[in-house]
Amino acid sequence: MPKTRGFSLFASPWRWYLLALVVIVIDIATKVWAVERFMYGPAMQIIPGLLQFTYAENYGAAFSFLADAGGWQRWFFGAVALVFSAVVIVWIRRLPSTKRWEPTALALILGGALGNLWDRMLLGYVRDFISVYYGSWHFPVFNVADMAISVGAAMLVIELLFFKDKSEEQGKSSAEV
Repeated sequence: MPKTRGFSLFASPWRWYLLALVVIVIDIATKVWAVERFMYGPAMQIIPGLLQFTYAENYGAAFSFLADAGGWQRWFFGAVALVFSAVVIVWIRRLPSTKRWEPTALALILGGALGNLWDRMLLGYVRDFISVYYGSWHFPVFNVADMAISVGAAMLVIELLFFKDKSEEQGKSSAEV
């Protein structure tokens, strides 16, 4: 049976853009849920003494960096997210269709960046709702987009540290044939 070269949503790179879209949708849906549930109500203990859902508004970047800078940071972080997202879109597009780990990582980062960009441009801040704490120690409140960015970044680091040489060797050996 001959192969046809038509458009397929699940062909590379579209499947990675679809994964980024799924991250965006889940992020926005969970933020809407958190606003409705926790903005004016009490926090929900998930694991007492460790994990709760609450509501927070982050006017800065990661860990509220520059949160009290006066408003210019909204547009600055928005522009950075847009430029970075464009770079990631092109990066995914240029990857070989045989790659799986790297484009998955990039799609998670892209979805997270665009999910937070949505909040930042629409509201002027990012909605966070997941709180991890132990005793008096509290990790900064975060959201699904932040988790996607963190997991994607960790995957890229793992790729670079442990798998980059193997993929380069495979690329060289297939080019020599």
